[in-house]
Amino acid sequence: MKGPSTWLAGALAASMAACGSSPPSAFFALSPMASDARSTVATPPPASAAPGLAVRTIRLRRPSIPSYLDRPEIVRRVVGYRLGVAANERWGGPLDEMIGRTLAQDIEERLPQSSVYVEDGAITADPDATIEVNVQRFEEGDGGDLTLVAEIAVERDGAHQASAARSVRLVAHPGASTSALVAAMSDLLGRLAQEIAALLARAPSP
Repeated sequence: MKGPSTWLAGALAASMAACGSSPPSAFFALSPMASDARSTVATPPPASAAPGLAVRTIRLRRPSIPSYLDRPEIVRRVVGYRLGVAANERWGGPLDEMIGRTLAQDIEERLPQSSVYVEDGAITADPDATIEVNVQRFEEGDGGDLTLVAEIAVERDGAHQASAARSVRLVAHPGASTSALVAAMSDLLGRLAQEIAALLARAPSP
């Protein structure tokens, strides 16, 4: 028969093993969003209907993101100058790569007669226009609002300088779960793609 000391030692060992284990990680990915008539951003005219718009092949440079977002863990909030990081909830790949892939599909959805490819992908066709995106913010703040702040620029026909550029600030109100946050982030990227499509329509040829 085991004595009290033996039972206590076994209980302590089991407790330490339980404390040492962590819940399995959950992985998330951004997804392209179909163009929605409910969006607050005005939809640009189709490529074939826009006067002087001859964009058929569009290159999207890999978006730049802040270093504090460039991590496997999902940054949920920046509150009181502190990052709220979900330790066991991670991105399924590099965030800047996912943003680029998602944006490319979103832009192509909004310009159906154009082909959009990411710069570091397998396609190397000469583009009619190049898009650059600099993401400055993409997280929840003190009030719980998800904010996307980005600078976008369009270079047309090998002009080697921006033909059009602007800053964009978009806000969404995600739910409490990480899935709801990622869905809201995907929605904001769809709205950013709509802004980019409109900028492409306005960018003058050199």
